Amino acid sequence: MMLKAPEHQVAGHLAKDGQLGPLVDGSGFFYKPLQNDDRGTNEMAFYTSFSSDFRIPSHIRRFFPGFHGSKLLHASDGSGLHPHLVLDDLFTGLRHPSVIDLKIGARTWFPSASDDYFRKCLDKDRKTTSALLGFRVSGVQIRDYGGILWRPSHANVHQFTASDVRRTLRRFVSSNPTSDCEPDCAFASAVYGGSEGVLAQLLELKAWFEDQTLFHFYSTSVLVAYDNCDHGQSQGRPRVRLVDFAHVLEGDGVIDHNFLGGICSLIKFIYEIPDSLTQSSNA
Repeated sequence: MMLKAPEHQVAGHLAKDGQLGPLVDGSGFFYKPLQNDDRGTNEMAFYTSFSSDFRIPSHIRRFFPGFHGSKLLHASDGSGLHPHLVLDDLFTGLRHPSVIDLKIGARTWFPSASDDYFRKCLDKDRKTTSALLGFRVSGVQIRDYGGILWRPSHANVHQFTASDVRRTLRRFVSSNPTSDCEPDCAFASAVYGGSEGVLAQLLELKAWFEDQTLFHFYSTSVLVAYDNCDHGQSQGRPRVRLVDFAHVLEGDGVIDHNFLGGICSLIKFIYEIPDSLTQSSNA
């Protein structure tokens, strides 16, 4: 089995430069190394529980990566055999994926976090747009048939203001993402709109979070991807998935208002894009 670092990963730990990170096999599977502390144990427990929980509606399951157990693989950092979660590769079948990772929630720390972890998360939530908007951009890649058009560094992304986030969501669906001009949002209708677009999928997730009290998701991301394969024309249904479950807690009958609020804020930001296009076309 030939393993390599994921080509389209835009956030998180990367399997390069001697670091421990995820791997893909090119046949549809994504291997995520379990972290050695409670985070690895928690994420394995979540996937195991979630995959067999009859209370999860089938239409909601498709927003989560398929789980296929765990496997011992040689770690990307050269440390020898290491347990990896075996998940669906979310980019299988996409030839030229444009991708954005959006960490959801005004707070990314969980109630039982240590003081050090709490302070670390609180500092990042305040320095980024998490505390202000209820979500932040963790990474983004815009590409087409010719290659990567725009992929800002993590340092740049972490400095995004609310205005930068708004512009990035517009650039993500534009044919001129690297231009100094205003993003043209040429693909907004194809990607964000329609009955199977990103907005419709986010609204489906929002409806579930308005009722579900099974889990509270901290530091979980919404990953959005679409195939920018023919001069910016998206083919197929844009993919919306939830990823990263190392800090999921039991809901104990209480709605996850932190995550729900972040989803609502993201929906509002995206809603403004087709709305502005409609208003300008009617002017």
